[in-house]
Amino acid sequence: MRIAIMQPYLFPYVGYFQLLHCADAFVLLDDVAFIKKGWINRNRILVNGAEHLFTIPIASGSQNKLIKDTHLHTDQKCRRKVLTTIRQAYSTAPGLARFFPLIEHILLSSETDLTTLVLRSLQLINDYVAAPVPLLRSSAIDKNNQLSGQGRIIELCKRLGATEYVNASGGVELYASSDFANAGIALRFLQPNLQPYPQGTTAFVPGLSVIDLLMHNTPEQARAMFGQGTLR
Repeated sequence: MRIAIMQPYLFPYVGYFQLLHCADAFVLLDDVAFIKKGWINRNRILVNGAEHLFTIPIASGSQNKLIKDTHLHTDQKCRRKVLTTIRQAYSTAPGLARFFPLIEHILLSSETDLTTLVLRSLQLINDYVAAPVPLLRSSAIDKNNQLSGQGRIIELCKRLGATEYVNASGGVELYASSDFANAGIALRFLQPNLQPYPQGTTAFVPGLSVIDLLMHNTPEQARAMFGQGTLR
C-alpha cells in the first residue's frame, strides 16, 4: 500500500492534490505544531490579475498549539468577507456557478476544528472531481508519539501497513531511503506538474489555491490534473 502524509492545508494548490491522489491513503499530519504564516489556514487566488492572499483566522487561544488542537475563529464575518472576495474575483470564471456553492458550504460550516474542516473540504473536493481517496488523521492512529521527523513518518507507515511512502519533492534532503528500506518501505518522491490553464489573464500564475484551478476548469479536467505528478 502506498501512503502519503502532509499537514492539513485548506484549499491547497494542485501539487498537494497530486500527492494526495498518487496514494492509496492520505494522512493529515495534525499532531505536530501549528506554524503561523504557513499554508494551513491561508492561500492565494487571483484578484484583478494579481496574486491575493486570503486567510481564515484562527482563535486567539490556538496559538502555540498542535494542529489538532487549533480552532478557527467563530466569527463568520471574516469567512463571509473571504467568500465575497472569491465571488467577485471569479465573477466571470466558467466554474463559478458550479464550484462556488461548494466553497460557500465549506467556509460557512459551523465547524471550528481546523483539521476536521480541512479533512471535510478535501473529501468534498475529491467528490466534486469524482476521485475519492481515503483520508486519515495522524492523531487518530495508535503509534509512538515520542518519535518525530523521519521516525514519526516511518512509524505511521508501519502502523498502516504501507510498503511505499511518497513525499513531496521538496523533502528529498529530509529522509534517508536506507532507513525506510530497513523498515520494509520504499521511499519515493513526487514532482508536481503545474500545467498551465486559462486564467483569464495574459500570463499564467502557477501554484495558486485549488480554488483558482476549479474556477477555470471542469471537474473532469481537474481530475486529470490531479493525476499528473511525476513519481521518482
